[in-house]
Amino acid sequence: MRGVLPDGYPAETHHGDPLVLRPFPAACESNLQECAQAKFCQILPRFSFNLTSLNELDYSCIDFMRKFHNERSNILRNLPVAAVLIVLTSFMSPAQSKPEQIMVIAHRGAHEGIPSNTLLSLKEAIRLGVDYVECDIRTTADNKLVIMHNDTVDGTTNGKGKIRDMTLKQIRKLDAGIKVGPQFAGTKVPTLDEMLKMARGKIGIYADTKDASPEALLGALKKYGMLSHTVIYGYHMDFFEGVAKLDPDAWIMPEAVHRNQPVLEDLLQEFHLKVVAFSASDFKEPLISMTKQAGAKIYVDRLGNADNPQSWQAAIDAGADGIQTDHPAGLLKYLRDHGYHS
Repeated sequence: MRGVLPDGYPAETHHGDPLVLRPFPAACESNLQECAQAKFCQILPRFSFNLTSLNELDYSCIDFMRKFHNERSNILRNLPVAAVLIVLTSFMSPAQSKPEQIMVIAHRGAHEGIPSNTLLSLKEAIRLGVDYVECDIRTTADNKLVIMHNDTVDGTTNGKGKIRDMTLKQIRKLDAGIKVGPQFAGTKVPTLDEMLKMARGKIGIYADTKDASPEALLGALKKYGMLSHTVIYGYHMDFFEGVAKLDPDAWIMPEAVHRNQPVLEDLLQEFHLKVVAFSASDFKEPLISMTKQAGAKIYVDRLGNADNPQSWQAAIDAGADGIQTDHPAGLLKYLRDHGYHS
């Protein structure tokens, strides 16, 4: 394996081969030393390693820095303290470095005091600056896609009946806000089209596909230009296979453990996953490491009793790239206060 250095300076290592840092020409070394007196950020990049490529080499950060220091101690001594810190932190492994921005996923929208899975909770999530809104997608009797968690309308509306047995017109007559408070009377059960239209250009979609065909889901996402801004969660392998067949670029996001079976390794290979969903129960080793090694993101639930700062931080420390929460305002504040979110 070859690390990419400036022209003429390869680093070689892999499977027992020692790391070889080729000597710098005197001219290059001289220019590096000038960084002590010049503007560091303007000059050093022209002579430094390609840090991204070096991070991919399979040797430890400590071992590398020891060798690097032995070779270049005279240069490091002449660099400003800030420059040395930049060099050191640039070679930290992903496990050692601070994670990138943590994605905030608002479970059923930002629904604290607001009807969940509605345009109101979506609007609030957008206002807060949430990254993704999770919405539950179901199909009506006349094959329209609506947003509701349960398979019946009983829990969140003033009606009764199964969504699969009701037409869109019947469902739109129901009140999805009155049970939260009289000020929300008249709130409608939204369609997926309405959610996507409002979300477009403002927030990503975490599509919890409870009951919808791959064709109908992808058709709606593409209609509003939201396919590349959506992670697609589902419950059945044939659903994921259907999505992948229709569009291999879709971001399929299965659960790490499917029906109590550890199938993650097969899923990573079959679908080349970019992101994997984790519940509290399956967010553990070796599944975390397996996901990271495959280059996929981890979006983990922190709901119920686990929806608190201590659990959020534990998830981040364990490798989470995104957290699903019922308290998006609180999570955003925590992440921003700790430098995990802009």
